[in-house]
Amino acid sequence: MSAAIVSATGLAGAASATSTVNAVGDAAGPALDAAHASVAAALHSYPLQGGFLDWFLGGDRSWTITVPRAGWVLTGRAVFLAAAAVTILLLAGIGVVLSRKAELRRRWTTWAIIIPAVGIPIWVGRGTTALLAAALGLQSVRELSRLTRLPRVETLVLASLAMIYPLAAWLRPGLMALAPLTVLVCAVPAVLSGDVEHGLRRATIAGFASIWIPWSLAHLVVLWHDAFLIAFAAAAADVAAWAGGTFLRPMAWARRPLSPLSPNKTLGGLAGAVIGAALILTLLGHITLGLVIAVGLGGVLGDLLESLVKRTAGVKDAGTWLPGFGGLLDRVDSLLLVLPLAAVLG
Repeated sequence: MSAAIVSATGLAGAASATSTVNAVGDAAGPALDAAHASVAAALHSYPLQGGFLDWFLGGDRSWTITVPRAGWVLTGRAVFLAAAAVTILLLAGIGVVLSRKAELRRRWTTWAIIIPAVGIPIWVGRGTTALLAAALGLQSVRELSRLTRLPRVETLVLASLAMIYPLAAWLRPGLMALAPLTVLVCAVPAVLSGDVEHGLRRATIAGFASIWIPWSLAHLVVLWHDAFLIAFAAAAADVAAWAGGTFLRPMAWARRPLSPLSPNKTLGGLAGAVIGAALILTLLGHITLGLVIAVGLGGVLGDLLESLVKRTAGVKDAGTWLPGFGGLLDRVDSLLLVLPLAAVLG
């Protein structure tokens, strides 16, 4: 026991320490045992801390769990991503309950529905991910059409592309390169109708929307292996942008708006989004400079882009059917830039 005390404390003179301990005898034994246990516990805590840091910076994110009774064995990175999403959602839920704010409760409930609704199709496979992208695209096109008052013909063209692009990304990825051609195709209805007064506006909105919504969402299929990771990181970066804009507000530079379109989107929020993107991507074990830029910067710019559409339409939200958020377009707006940027930069 005396040797352990000498090694733990690093004191010189081991022989002297040993004789002292022996002289104390059994009366001091319990106290020395307690001291030794405290030192040992403290020493053992350092490898644990170092191990967590090593894991956080580059450890294996492939987890395995066994479902009781059913006997299913689930393995892979998807297990870790699901565990991380559920854990963060539960921790956020505690904060929501403590806040007692109805608005936060509605938002949390919506996220509790969105996470499995998005995560399960992606986990099942590329085909179901294509169906997910098509469903998101159809609803987003519907909301955009209402905001911009697009005629029915252009709306049908965009709805068709919302289904065609995800299927192409799944079955024939090379067809995604035809996106510039589809922009021109979107001008055909206005040309054939001879609409001189509104034709250019119709063609411009439809052509822009064909890239912005259907083509961008089809990258859920292109990036299928990392699709949930990127979507989850984008959502986390959005929360980090809010935190940055709130807690950095005392600093003058952080209060500067990024655009007159949305005074609440500030440099502080952008800094928070980039830092949050870096942290969440590190936690998820898939950080690159390109992805940090795509998620942090792309998410904020995607939000501002939708703000341009809504301000032009004179509305606050793209819809009302998602409690606490507005419309679906208000939720996927950041992804509409994050996904193609991640495909290029990630």
